[in-house]
Amino acid sequence: MLRSAMASEASPICSFLLLLVLLLPPSTAALSKPPVRYQYHTLRATPLSAKPAARAGVDTGSIFGANFAAFFDDTGNASTVRLLLAHREAFAAPNATAPQLLAHRLARDAALAVEISAAAAGATANGTRAPQRRGGGFAAPVVSGLSQGSGEYFAQVGVGSPPTPALLVLDTGSDVVWLQCAPCRHCYAQSGRVFDPRRSRSYAAVPCAAPLCRRLDTGGCDKRRGSCLYQVAYGDGSITTGDLATETLSFARGARVPRVAVGCGHDNEGLFVAASGLLGLGRGRLSLPTQVARRYGRSFSYCLVDRTSSVKPSSTRSSTLTFGPVALAGAVHASFTPMVRNPRMSTFYYVRVVGFSVGGARVRGVSERDLRLDPGTGRGGVILDSGTSVTRLARPVYAAVRGAFRSAAAAAGGLRPSPGGFSLFDTCFDLRGRRMVKVPTLSLHLAGGAEVALPPENYLIPVDTRGTFCLALAGTDGGVSIVGNIQQQGFRVVFDGDRQRVGLVPRSC
Repeated sequence: MLRSAMASEASPICSFLLLLVLLLPPSTAALSKPPVRYQYHTLRATPLSAKPAARAGVDTGSIFGANFAAFFDDTGNASTVRLLLAHREAFAAPNATAPQLLAHRLARDAALAVEISAAAAGATANGTRAPQRRGGGFAAPVVSGLSQGSGEYFAQVGVGSPPTPALLVLDTGSDVVWLQCAPCRHCYAQSGRVFDPRRSRSYAAVPCAAPLCRRLDTGGCDKRRGSCLYQVAYGDGSITTGDLATETLSFARGARVPRVAVGCGHDNEGLFVAASGLLGLGRGRLSLPTQVARRYGRSFSYCLVDRTSSVKPSSTRSSTLTFGPVALAGAVHASFTPMVRNPRMSTFYYVRVVGFSVGGARVRGVSERDLRLDPGTGRGGVILDSGTSVTRLARPVYAAVRGAFRSAAAAAGGLRPSPGGFSLFDTCFDLRGRRMVKVPTLSLHLAGGAEVALPPENYLIPVDTRGTFCLALAGTDGGVSIVGNIQQQGFRVVFDGDRQRVGLVPRSC
């Protein structure tokens, strides 16, 4: 009887307390939940220039200035050398503006990404391991071709004896080394003189029955001459066709590599723009790293200049494409992760990305399963590629990273995406009138515990003259994710073939 009476008296009190809690403002009810704290970078918000890009000259000598005369000298055989990295405006096309060049670059980049996805899922492996004997190493300067409308970086190489200077597109996503050759049945405009094999003492055609000819994915035979023919087609419709030959390549300060298999292209069409050809740095049997591995080992590195840099050739900021043991110099500071091999496609450098952080917080909803390579189908996985500009992420991963970035950007200082987008980009911000802006940090997490923290200029980039900046990532349904060269800028990327790992060293250009 007493218990019943007490319960009866307590009931109105409980009801009152419940009503009081329900009437409290939301902010009072949530006091126990701490606010999210993000980490930020400060971005210098400089829009693209409306002026036509300055043209420094069309020949390779004007790009590298005084260093060019000594680049191919025959006075020594130095093991390696660091030559200057010219910024991309060295290749500016007349009257082309920065927004026009960016739009052209992104359009071609979309086609290249489709090509990589198709190749990764549909090819069969034919790679080989090279012997381990090593020489001293060699190096070549690297420049960017953005201002010519080409999203790639260029390496300077001497071809033949005596050497003809050539600017070759740096591409870790392909294997064949090729360049335009005279006589030219159909060639695009390039910087510098077209290589003429008739003037080279070291040029030798590859016979149809030679093992080198059988390494080609798409090859043929000129039965009249008994010489091997090659053809390479790219996803954007570009194509090169000609003779497969062996030739001497010259690098920094007299370093020469004889008998390198190269494609001598007499019929070339497409969007290569300014470059003489392409330097295939993939993992396949005809790539340059594979061909020189017997002499120099299986390691090389490169560093890509900051795309916004206005550094002149006289600057201390420089870079090289370096082969041999010296390529590992400074690697003690690298964030290394194991290479992964796709048995269906030997060319690409796969790495295991296991997650992302935005603003210092791990992005939820990103599963390593969404980024993992399926060896059976060749789909999935993450490729590190120098020839692709924009990083592509599997659609669910991209959606999670984009959502986390938008939330953190809003918390940073009220940065909210503008309506619409720009080309590949769907997350853009109007930063007009602002010189310095707080933006969330962005990092990649690699297998083995390595974290790669990107500078803000590598993921939030200007796309017009008004001050619109976009998150330089895109989603893909193509089955493979790609870490592009915009995100690699400022890092020395080390390919340690002996230990089958890839490393990134920040602030190393």
